[in-house]
Amino acid sequence: MRIAVIGHLRHPITRPFMGGMEAHTWHLVRGLQARGHEVVLFASGDSDPGLPLHPVIPRHYDLDYPWHDFRGTQRLNALLSVWHEAMMRDILAGGFDIIHNNGLHALPLQTAAWQRVAMLTSLHVPPFHTLRKAVQDCVAPWSLVTACTGRHLADYWPAPPPQAHVQSNGIDLADWPFRAAGNGQAVWAGRITPNKGPHLAIAAARLAGIPLTLFGAIEDESYFRDQIRPVLSGGIRYAGHLESHDLAQQIGRASVALFTPLWDEPFGLAAIEAMACGLPVAAIRNGAVDEVIGEAGAYAAPDAPDLARALAQAIARAVKIPRHIPRARVERLFSLDRMLDGYQALYHDAMAGRAANAA
Repeated sequence: MRIAVIGHLRHPITRPFMGGMEAHTWHLVRGLQARGHEVVLFASGDSDPGLPLHPVIPRHYDLDYPWHDFRGTQRLNALLSVWHEAMMRDILAGGFDIIHNNGLHALPLQTAAWQRVAMLTSLHVPPFHTLRKAVQDCVAPWSLVTACTGRHLADYWPAPPPQAHVQSNGIDLADWPFRAAGNGQAVWAGRITPNKGPHLAIAAARLAGIPLTLFGAIEDESYFRDQIRPVLSGGIRYAGHLESHDLAQQIGRASVALFTPLWDEPFGLAAIEAMACGLPVAAIRNGAVDEVIGEAGAYAAPDAPDLARALAQAIARAVKIPRHIPRARVERLFSLDRMLDGYQALYHDAMAGRAANAA
């Protein structure tokens, strides 16, 4: 198949990944290529030059229009519309069999609906108004949608239509090798931003009396400066934003991972990466967290009167979970091959829907 993959333009699709959407898109493109498909990635021009890249803009827009300053503004919205209109013109002229939409803009969904173009849209975030409306208005037999968990899908539709599916994210297990034993310490990985809750992980680790290392890109500089850096002492440290190989080596040494979403978490890629290395997870039960982590974790209720203490208690329970349990769960449910198998089946469904409904 000839496949166009649309990436989100906020960050480059390159290592070290800014977040789960970028990692997902990179592995999707590489995985589809390995299966013999002809793939073109539509993303920012500073994405990985080793990918089959069609630059939509020269460099990712967060450099010039930082999210925390420009999100929802008329200026950024106008630019996003211009960029996506140009991208969709190029895609429609490209003779693709299927489009895999990994972005967050409404225009690709609207174009697929109007032009009867075969498309699969993978949702990665909780619904916001324009995206929910586009998804609900534009699904069709040739334009299918996936959410990464059942809870995530239910956030878009109380009763999902037949064109909407659950397809979990997957990781390359070779990138996250299993280790049979840990060093008695905890790890936290993710974007350093308030809704990811690293400040809560720090407070819980202190209460539990366990050393903690944090990894990830600093997305919110003021938050890091005011709430994270001042408490980096006494066994709590920040070790930077690492490449996947180095991150896996660091995570695999630990005994427990902390996962602390303070939002309606759709999935939790950082959790399954740690689980693949053999780490049980102490987590806040927000969104789809327990659907993903399952028996490999222990949980704190998000409405606990003292959330840090509840998470510290979850740490004490999680470290008792045998390490083969989280690894086995990832192997069973969250491999890259399982994800690609699901997507390929849906590609064929979308193309068949287009053929059956040709004007």
